Amino acid sequence: MAPSDSQDIKGVFAAALTLLDADLAPDTTASVAHCRWLLANGCDGIALLGTTGEGLSFSVAQRLRLLDAALEGGIPKDRLLVGTGAAALSDAVELTVHAVSSGVAGCLVVPPFYFKNICDQGLFASYAALVERVGRADLRLVLYHFPQMSAVPIPHQVIARLVAEFPGIITGLKDSSGDLDNMVALIEAFPGLAIFSGTERYLLAVLEAGGAGCITAGANVTSREIGRLYAHWREFGGGAEAGALQQRVTAFRDLIEGIPMIAAMKVLIARHRGQTGLVRVAPPLAGLPDADAAAFLARVDQAGLILP
Repeated sequence: MAPSDSQDIKGVFAAALTLLDADLAPDTTASVAHCRWLLANGCDGIALLGTTGEGLSFSVAQRLRLLDAALEGGIPKDRLLVGTGAAALSDAVELTVHAVSSGVAGCLVVPPFYFKNICDQGLFASYAALVERVGRADLRLVLYHFPQMSAVPIPHQVIARLVAEFPGIITGLKDSSGDLDNMVALIEAFPGLAIFSGTERYLLAVLEAGGAGCITAGANVTSREIGRLYAHWREFGGGAEAGALQQRVTAFRDLIEGIPMIAAMKVLIARHRGQTGLVRVAPPLAGLPDADAAAFLARVDQAGLILP
């Protein structure tokens, strides 16, 4: 059963990488093993098939199959958010119905992203149509605000209308805009929603403002450090030690930003697991050239980032 309210969805969620086979399809065995490793090393939950998971590069069938494999592979459904957004409404409905029927904690849904400059009514209608066609009272929908990638921002007025129209179903929002002021404003405006930062660099600030945590790509390689920060917050709150832990987390985030993050993190995971094929990314992304990969790994080692 899905959680009854947004407060059940909180903490550090890894926006999990999807590891690929030689055909550039999701390698379900490797990907599920990676998710289990994340849960064992600091993460409270997994966000599957989001941006970092290259979810929109895969077919509906591939996405359904990876979710099934995650559940069959022991990923607890109450610790699993699933990216079910799509450009086509029918695809989003199929993916969301399957996720809800599987009992996951929530569905992370990016707006339809091909048409740009859509009006508020069009954006509201797209989410409303999804909720109505799914037709499940146990749907828990987490809005995904990532305007730099989707080019379709989710304005506060649309969020307010969705919350009023679908109480208990619109349960949270991931803000990947990088705008801390917007995150804090969302927390203040929508106290009933679980508001997540899309980056761990703002985890402490979001928690102090009353947010739910973070859903972040960086956790794929720094889950232990981010988990330590969140665990400290839960036990002791803020303060100097929390600030120091946040500084360490932010320093590691700086290390993996400024280069293609998905490709870089796959290089690091491939080295850690001793499987060179794990560096594969799905088109249109490209892997790191060998020289860039070597330079990145050298910076990782110099910074003392050690994967558990």
